[in-house]
Amino acid sequence: VNVGTSSWPGGLLLCLLLGYFVHDSLDIIVCHQSRASWEYLVHHAVAVSGLLSGVFLNRFVAAGLLSMFVEVSNIFLTMRMMVRLGNLPFQTFYTVNKYLNLVAYFLFRLAPQAYLTWFFVRHVEVRGQGAFLTVNLMLLNAMILIYFSRLLRSDFCPGTQAPGSDSEKKFLID
Repeated sequence: VNVGTSSWPGGLLLCLLLGYFVHDSLDIIVCHQSRASWEYLVHHAVAVSGLLSGVFLNRFVAAGLLSMFVEVSNIFLTMRMMVRLGNLPFQTFYTVNKYLNLVAYFLFRLAPQAYLTWFFVRHVEVRGQGAFLTVNLMLLNAMILIYFSRLLRSDFCPGTQAPGSDSEKKFLID
């Protein structure tokens, strides 16, 4: 990942990713899911601020593009959510998907986040933007690790949820 190099296709991809996050945020708000999904709105706000920084300052574009890998694991999370929310009788599918989801989470969320964290810690000295993006990344790291712990607890240690908790309302924990 280089600090100052970019191309117009890379910038366009960042704009598309930015549009995705804005659209998803608006969808959450318009569908009156803000209260149940507030943490996703925070996640989206942090992601949007980092992407806007890359789009307008045209720096760290490659890092923004690498962060797109995180969205690949959403495929398995969405399939998981559909099976669980629909109470579909696809136990074998769900079991296979939960292991694929775990692998995808490591490959497409945790590994790129770890690399980006290492990269930005090295470039904090880049005046303003490096420090700003490092703080953004640390917030995203905390959120991704919380989501990961919920996923592990739900799929691999289902008996560890506190009785009477509000967790059944959150589809990541459900």
